Amino acid sequence: MDKTQNQAYEEFIKGIWRENPVFVQVLGMCPMLAVTNSAINAFAMGGATFFVLVGSSFLVASFKNLIRKQVRISSFIIIIATFVTVADYTLEALVPTVHKELGAFIPLIVANCMILGRQEAFASKNTISMAVMDAIGMAAGFMLALLTLGSVREILGNGSLFGVDLFGPDFEPWIIMILPPGGFLTLGLILLVFNWFTVKKAQFIDKVAAAERSSS
Repeated sequence: MDKTQNQAYEEFIKGIWRENPVFVQVLGMCPMLAVTNSAINAFAMGGATFFVLVGSSFLVASFKNLIRKQVRISSFIIIIATFVTVADYTLEALVPTVHKELGAFIPLIVANCMILGRQEAFASKNTISMAVMDAIGMAAGFMLALLTLGSVREILGNGSLFGVDLFGPDFEPWIIMILPPGGFLTLGLILLVFNWFTVKKAQFIDKVAAAERSSS
């Protein structure tokens, strides 16, 4: 793997784990908690965000030399809003029920600080390929977080996953899991597990490094 490929891989993987927009940077909390009462809603929001982030990063990186510094933020917002409009109308046409449940949170993707932040911090300063890889990684990390939270809440709150019943009629659903308190509780527990794994990984790396130093 050459230097360029390795850099592209690093830009992709960082968004999924090391710099996950939800579990590490704690961004996009509004849709994260509001629409994850079911896995299908989480998937739809994640897919829309994926499309917007990748598309806007591609355009921003393509036209970065043509966008004046004085109007860069306004230009970024216009580009993002264009992709959000496409995503909004597409969901309304293909899955109107899901679109209705998501409500105003699809248009609010325009104000998602994760998306605007990636344009300002990365896409506007790097090549198209690097910007797209960064966007794919961040969007995949965001979708993974949404699906994790949505799946846990739907399984415990409804006894189903993507609308498919898992436990039969005898299951007593935890109604609180599909309510706002359940979102905060589930997110807190997931963050706890995520941070625990991160700490354990860091400790393992330190032990390996110490062992290598002592052997040399």
